Amino acid sequence: MRSKHAAGLRRAFPPGVVVEVKALACELPHRRGLPLSRFSLAEIQREVVAEGIVAEISGTTLWRWLSRDALCPWRHRTWIFPRDPEFAAKAGRVLDLYEGRWEGRALGPREFVLSADEKTSIQARLRKHASVAPASGRPTRVEHEYKRGGAWAYMAAWDVHRAKVFGRCESTTGIAPFGRLVAQVMAEEPYRSARRVFWITDNGSSHRGKQACERLRATWPTLALVHTPIHASWLNQIEIYFSVVQRKVLTPNDFSSLADVDDRLLRFQDRYQDVAKPFQWTFTRADLDDLLGRLDQHRLQPAA
Repeated sequence: MRSKHAAGLRRAFPPGVVVEVKALACELPHRRGLPLSRFSLAEIQREVVAEGIVAEISGTTLWRWLSRDALCPWRHRTWIFPRDPEFAAKAGRVLDLYEGRWEGRALGPREFVLSADEKTSIQARLRKHASVAPASGRPTRVEHEYKRGGAWAYMAAWDVHRAKVFGRCESTTGIAPFGRLVAQVMAEEPYRSARRVFWITDNGSSHRGKQACERLRATWPTLALVHTPIHASWLNQIEIYFSVVQRKVLTPNDFSSLADVDDRLLRFQDRYQDVAKPFQWTFTRADLDDLLGRLDQHRLQPAA
């Protein structure tokens, strides 16, 4: 007769089983013929039993094995290789401006850097019932049903070194709406009398290419348009501000009218810059060189 101590002991799984389970977790399910996009812990548990790797196993044991190698097959992230042939040069110019340099020289006191873009399709969702404020043990409640009250394109520019934000709502994007944002900013001091004002933008149709540079320069001789590389919006600091707007102003989307959206966005600008500081941008040219070097090594590796 076994002792209580012996009966309570769990039989240890052979190391080979642990390896097989981790190997399964590192596969894409559809390549195993499964109708899944990714594995959950429960799906892994089901599959290792179905494959005959183990007769039974607990979710706790699986979690412990996967955690040892930081395996989380239920998570995913997207990626894209730089496709712009001038990626390094374009990205380098943007990073230099963030550090206060241009073409190897420090920016002067009358030179400014602005990061600009459009946040499109900001809807006014008119909820069927009024939202309920939070209370003890209860979060804010927002009615699921709503009517569409129209949408704005929110144009904004962020002064990288002065932590100032300028914005406006337009019914659509385009050359003319973006031009109105530029005029709004350039008509104010210190930009109106600046020696040079750099505008960092992506490659959207409102401000794309050499024609946009020449068009804006014709009206504003001190304006220098600087484009990020293609598919590199992460280099544009205005996207950080847009993420703040999304969290603090637009989520949850609960407005009484389209005019209410405009009012809240513009009043938030004033509130935000009362306490705003320049973003702590830490990605430098050295980091860029390291990143591109690693990508080159990846490209040179033979295909599996």
